[in-house]
Amino acid sequence: MTAAHKGRYSKFIKPISISCDLLIIVAFSLYFFHDLNIYMPVYQGYQILAWLLITYFSKFYQIYRFTSPVEIFSKIFMQLILFLPMVIAFFPFAKTSIFSGTAIALFILSSLVVITILKFLLFYYLKKYRIVTGSNFRNAIILGYTDQAIMLRELFEKRPDYGYNFLGFFSDRKENSHIKGKIASIRDFVIQHNVDEIYCSLNELSNEQIKNLVEFADENNKTIKFIPDSKDIFSKNLRTDYYELFPVLSLRKTSLHEPEIQLLKRLFDIVFSIIVIVAVLSWLIPVMAIIIVLESKGPVFFKQSRPGIGEKEFFCYKFRSMHLNKITEQSVTKNDPRVTRIGKFIRKTSIDELPQFFNVLAGDMSVVGPRPHLWSQNKLYSKKIKKYMVRLYVKPGITGLAQVKGCRGEIETDEDMIKRIKYDVFYIENWSLVQDFKIILQTIINIFQGEEKAY
Repeated sequence: MTAAHKGRYSKFIKPISISCDLLIIVAFSLYFFHDLNIYMPVYQGYQILAWLLITYFSKFYQIYRFTSPVEIFSKIFMQLILFLPMVIAFFPFAKTSIFSGTAIALFILSSLVVITILKFLLFYYLKKYRIVTGSNFRNAIILGYTDQAIMLRELFEKRPDYGYNFLGFFSDRKENSHIKGKIASIRDFVIQHNVDEIYCSLNELSNEQIKNLVEFADENNKTIKFIPDSKDIFSKNLRTDYYELFPVLSLRKTSLHEPEIQLLKRLFDIVFSIIVIVAVLSWLIPVMAIIIVLESKGPVFFKQSRPGIGEKEFFCYKFRSMHLNKITEQSVTKNDPRVTRIGKFIRKTSIDELPQFFNVLAGDMSVVGPRPHLWSQNKLYSKKIKKYMVRLYVKPGITGLAQVKGCRGEIETDEDMIKRIKYDVFYIENWSLVQDFKIILQTIINIFQGEEKAY
């Protein structure tokens, strides 16, 4: 298959997507705002400009073949949330216009629904198209033969919908049937086989080799990417500073340490927790109180001391899901006799965690963050697992990245805890508001799907 046939349509995907979105907001604004006495030519120009500016700063159209569906929906939701105040802001300046909250709400909701449907139709069509036809793929090679390089190859093979055609390894250090040749031979191979992306294992390349590869990629319009391997420095955020023309890489603290980000996250926590408390807990607490007390004697709520930010003690609230017992510092196991019948249901659906929104409102917890562990677990694993204490640099959360990735429930081996810490540290070091929305959305999906380790 020729290179032209392989990728000739890819460059049109983003322009088509932008055009469709603009047509949708133009069409819906004409429909919903036609009675608001707006001078449409001015308004349409304003909203198109506002939409494009927001997409530029929010990176709305930076969707790749490896982007997850949850991330796509989060991007759409965030885009329209940011677009909403821009729509509202137009009316005070258009003195003859009539402001209508209902029309604006219908406009935003309709745009959200239609844009979401079209985005997902395109997303899944492209995935199906790649698998069925073998088109719209990219040829890839890996320089180096490390554990991480092998894992990347396995990912390419396991996920054909990503659209990568893996052509082989190149290595100077090892020789086997999987290795096509030495690193010096890749230039001819890349040209002859129309390789699109070159993945480089940093552990196997010298600075001179990296420099030459970057120059080769630039000259031949190839994409070059780097696999950090086991170098822990690359798990953190790196910032490039320039001393005149001299670049210096600096390790920077997570954005969650920045005051303005802390304020933003706190405001989000307050608003979100108030919405849940008013809309859900106001009626759910009386219902749960009756059900819990009818089945077993004891309080409706269970509170337990947990380590919070900086290991500061706070009391974490839950709906009581167990019979009264004296071993509350012991983790729940499968078919645990302490769990009541209603307790099994509310733990399976995570309803027992909802009272923690009062902890969020009080400032002890956040909606999203590392889950608060038992003191006994904190004492045990802080000495055994590298970077364990990093998770205590931020407020614990009701839900978190580790939980939506399936790392919850009973800790059977040290590896179970290590996986959680890896996700917690990744979340802290790569925080974004979009990621919080993704985690909340995935949590809701998991509640309805049910989780194997939620007991």
